[in-house]
Amino acid sequence: MCEDDHGIGRRALFVTGAAAALTLGSVSFASGAPAAGQETRTVRGTLPTGSPDFVYVPVEVPSGVQELRVAYTYEKPAVPAGTPGNALDIGVFDERGTELGGRGFRGWSGGARTEFFVRADDATPGYIPGPVRPGTWHIALGPYTVAPGGLPYEITVTLTYGEQGKTPRPAYPPARAKGRGRAWYRGDCHLHSWHSDGRRTPAEIAALARAAGLDFINTSEHNTHSAHPHWADQAGDDLLIMLGEEVTTRNGHVVALGTDPGTFVDWRYRARDNRFGRYAREIRRAGGLVVPAHPHATCVGCNWKFGFGEADAIEVWNGAYTPDDEVALADWDSMLVASVRGGSRSWIPAMGNSDAHRDPDPVGTPQTVVLADDLTREAVQEGIRAGRSYVAESKSVSLSFSAAGPRGEHAGIGGRLRVADDAPVTVRLEVTGAPRCSARFVTDQGVLFTSTVLPVSGSGTVEWQTTAQYAAYVRAELRHEAALGPLPGPLAAFTNPIFLGA
Repeated sequence: MCEDDHGIGRRALFVTGAAAALTLGSVSFASGAPAAGQETRTVRGTLPTGSPDFVYVPVEVPSGVQELRVAYTYEKPAVPAGTPGNALDIGVFDERGTELGGRGFRGWSGGARTEFFVRADDATPGYIPGPVRPGTWHIALGPYTVAPGGLPYEITVTLTYGEQGKTPRPAYPPARAKGRGRAWYRGDCHLHSWHSDGRRTPAEIAALARAAGLDFINTSEHNTHSAHPHWADQAGDDLLIMLGEEVTTRNGHVVALGTDPGTFVDWRYRARDNRFGRYAREIRRAGGLVVPAHPHATCVGCNWKFGFGEADAIEVWNGAYTPDDEVALADWDSMLVASVRGGSRSWIPAMGNSDAHRDPDPVGTPQTVVLADDLTREAVQEGIRAGRSYVAESKSVSLSFSAAGPRGEHAGIGGRLRVADDAPVTVRLEVTGAPRCSARFVTDQGVLFTSTVLPVSGSGTVEWQTTAQYAAYVRAELRHEAALGPLPGPLAAFTNPIFLGA
């Protein structure tokens, strides 16, 4: 075993085309295979506060290597209350380089693992199997947060020599399930397995999805597509499995929803780098939707700062309903008001997902219920993009929401009721599975109607009369009984809007 120290004098600061990155001194190995069949190098260093977002450790890989294995540790000293402690993410790029776009990308585990390996025939979850070719590989470190005293780290790289195995040919889940034709389908499009920082296997997630009454799911691992080939045997006539990624930047997270199999989307940029539009277009070129996730989450780097000009939908409700979801809902409603100002017909639909990682996180709480022409990737995406959907806390809650005009005009969720401004409009909400909840109708003026509490059976019908002049749009919310006075209770469900007027 050889050891090295990455001192301050051996580092070089350079710009990769995104944020500044730090490249340290190379880790070198002998040019020929040793008699023992393995070589190990250990390097140590300290990252100061204010480190760049990404720090690369070059590893000179000779020919004849069968496996690259990396283990790392770092110190986590106590810090004062309110001060972030040390957190260090890790991944790897192969000899094709670290340039933006990810041509050399071979895996990322963030802070979920302390070691990983890559071989031709296998790799740690989060990493991509494939040949270990000679050249300069790069261990990618992401100093997520650095304590005031710096972040001391140690990295151990082990090369195993020998004949390489055969890289498996990936198989992916089909883009179509049996379905019921045009119908309401339930889905959860933000889920994590052990291929990123989740703890569940794909099989466990699929079983929980079926138990939650879901018809479709979307895989969304942090900054890796490694899980894509591991879902094929979990799909079936009763469950459509779409593939994607949670693109986890330092300025917010975005779900790439339903991309082509094997699509990787780079995450190494901030809003100030003016790069997000490029990768949003890349998601769409790969057949996916761009969905900013938990836009008002309070964790470091989770709050959305790229704006919503590229969004196909917004994840307004993420996991258990919390105050940041309430803020996201209000912010989205303000966007609806802006969309009708001056007669604009452009608006961004809302959706909800569980973001489930591990027990006891429930899969399918909440879930997005989409009116789609069939249970296919394209049809589900079109329903989401068009806003023909509502969000429910579980499979127990079902809604029917519509608006009708005086001459038989009719519109459903995500649609437009074309009537004169002064024509009477009847808004109707039918509910099942929401005991002791009340219904609210929200417009561009705010909440204009609140129903009495539904009976313990959870079923009921609520109607309200309005005009397009009085309400440019109307959407429905189901709320649980409030624990405190005038404050609204947590959501049980909400719909995308129906727009009123010619």
